[in-house]
Amino acid sequence: METAPLLFNLGKPKPTTRQIADLVKEGGAEALIDAIPRADHAKYQEVRCRSALNRVKGMAFDWTLNPYRGCTHGCHYCYARRYQTQFELNAGDEFASIILVKTNFAEVLHKELERPSWHHEHVVVGAATDCYQPIEGHYKLTRRSLQLLCEARNATSIITKGPMVVREADVLSEIGKHVSCTVCVSVPSVDEEAWQKLEPGTAHPLQRLRAVRELVDAGIHAGVLMNPIVPGISSKPSMIERTVKAIADHGAAFVGCNVLFLEGGTRDHFMRFLSAEYPHLMDGYGGLYAGKYAPPAYRKEISRIVGMLKTKYGLHDRRFREQADPVGPSAPEQDSFEW
Repeated sequence: METAPLLFNLGKPKPTTRQIADLVKEGGAEALIDAIPRADHAKYQEVRCRSALNRVKGMAFDWTLNPYRGCTHGCHYCYARRYQTQFELNAGDEFASIILVKTNFAEVLHKELERPSWHHEHVVVGAATDCYQPIEGHYKLTRRSLQLLCEARNATSIITKGPMVVREADVLSEIGKHVSCTVCVSVPSVDEEAWQKLEPGTAHPLQRLRAVRELVDAGIHAGVLMNPIVPGISSKPSMIERTVKAIADHGAAFVGCNVLFLEGGTRDHFMRFLSAEYPHLMDGYGGLYAGKYAPPAYRKEISRIVGMLKTKYGLHDRRFREQADPVGPSAPEQDSFEW
């Protein structure tokens, strides 16, 4: 006897990200009536995605995975802020307070990894928004994705500010037995004021460095990206040296850095932040950031300082050199909208 499928599927289907964008365009963020409020004062909108693997260009890798869009870490410099406008949300408060959760992400990824056309290319997890922001503890989409990448023997890297990544030591170790596996923990500065001002929702920098130590001790190729170094706020040579020394003291396998990158909604948000918190830097930024990158000479000087400090503190790593060059691009360009 044929059974009507609706008898067993009466729940309201999750909207797609395209439908979310349409809703917000017509009614603003208030139109997201199904978004789930949590104690962190953010709202979480569950969505269905049609793809998990996302092609990028302008980077040393071609594919990324982003189970979440928007990020409660709320870093004022985050280049991913500008991507929030793809969903008709603003790059300011709504980047950190409205998070899209792709609940079917692992199921979609599983199908994509099994396609004959997939050639096990290197995949970076968390290049757009942090895959280990606190909500991962509830949904575990990143862990499920890593388990699938492990089963597929797929080369993998992670970029995160979340110490929660240590929970994945078992999966990461297993991936590393078969293919390349790298964890990049972002620690732009260990300076207390710079951290509190620039990264209001993140774990303490030393907590992140302790996570690096734990991963390295577990045999995982883990290091630190000082991304970004922010001119006038975290760019003093003495401040950079304290950060590099702390990174070395915690056993990082490598250290890389990039200088602040400003474009689109990220630029607009950051300049408002700068005007409110560091008004004395506004004129300098007007000259330094006539375009989206600081001038090559400035970036090369930062590179020289960091290079000297890497030598001083014994931090060298050729496997990750291509991403440790502060002169190159510091953000992926989305090739397509992740519907």
